[in-house]
Amino acid sequence: MHNRDRSPRGAREQIVHLAARLMAEEHIDDFGTAKRKAARRLGLPEGKNLPGNDEIEAALREYRNLFSPRHGQVVSALRQKALSAMRLFAEFKPYLVGSVLSGLAGPHSDINLVIYSDDAKAVEIRCLNLGIDYRVESPPSGHTTLAFYEEGSLVRLSLRPEHDERLGARAAAEPLERARLSQLENLLLEHA
Repeated sequence: MHNRDRSPRGAREQIVHLAARLMAEEHIDDFGTAKRKAARRLGLPEGKNLPGNDEIEAALREYRNLFSPRHGQVVSALRQKALSAMRLFAEFKPYLVGSVLSGLAGPHSDINLVIYSDDAKAVEIRCLNLGIDYRVESPPSGHTTLAFYEEGSLVRLSLRPEHDERLGARAAAEPLERARLSQLENLLLEHA
């Protein structure tokens, strides 16, 4: 049996590194899930001394730099697919959010878009007019999400009320990092 550091600092560090590895290798996109799973695997309490998302994010970046030298190409390809999907819904001014934007996405990551509109039916009609085969999901957040595939990658398009866009950064405990179509185009040019 391995000699594990059971001090609070040692346990926290073990959770950070295992959670990052789980996110990279098991394609877990949710920080909370990765932290809890890492704590369980290490035989540590799930609710105590869990590291912050920023710690996991830094460890995940390190892990990918070491073990996935082509990671930048994976992210770039996903961003290109996101750009294609955003162009389909340009009239609704979509945002790209999540791991594809932050650069933490892996090859199996979803592309997450957000549209702020009080007319969800108009977005669904746009899907139908484009011939997009989509399904409606109701995730725990309560926001309706349209899920479809763009060039082999799953796109989740979250529909939120218009007033949420204005509240967004001010009301959120953790502001949502987001990019409009033009910002994504610039990001792709910077990393080309």
